[in-house]
Amino acid sequence: MTSETPFAKNKVILCHFDSYSTALVFARWPDRSLLLPGPLPADAHSMAALEQADPAYGADLVKQAAIAQYGLNPDELVYVDDFNQWVQTEDGPVRVHLLRFTTFEAPASALAAHEAVFKPISELRGSAPVELGLVREVFNLIMGGGGR
Repeated sequence: MTSETPFAKNKVILCHFDSYSTALVFARWPDRSLLLPGPLPADAHSMAALEQADPAYGADLVKQAAIAQYGLNPDELVYVDDFNQWVQTEDGPVRVHLLRFTTFEAPASALAAHEAVFKPISELRGSAPVELGLVREVFNLIMGGGGR
């Protein structure tokens, strides 16, 4: 892996949670991936978090890159510190970050330019199993009272 961009060693899950209706939805990209900027390699599998991570895995770096590359409104996003998931690939560890929209409704227009849509977990079949496992962890975290 090269470290030319923050996404060389990082992926991001975008979600929206409506605490009133308890509706939790995830961004799904045109390639059926649940991660930006794209899917994990086929060989990816879960791993324990690194005890000491290189600054290339930094939360602020990744959040700012997502905002810049995807034209997201920084005032509508929070970084969820409670989510700390890592996957191992042939090229090395990849950290998966979670950004949650804080808008009243899921901002479909923020994803429309990228041909992505928000979907509940029940409509994510067909995505890669490792990615489904990651969104299941998000679901468990948020529905369990964390990540807000």
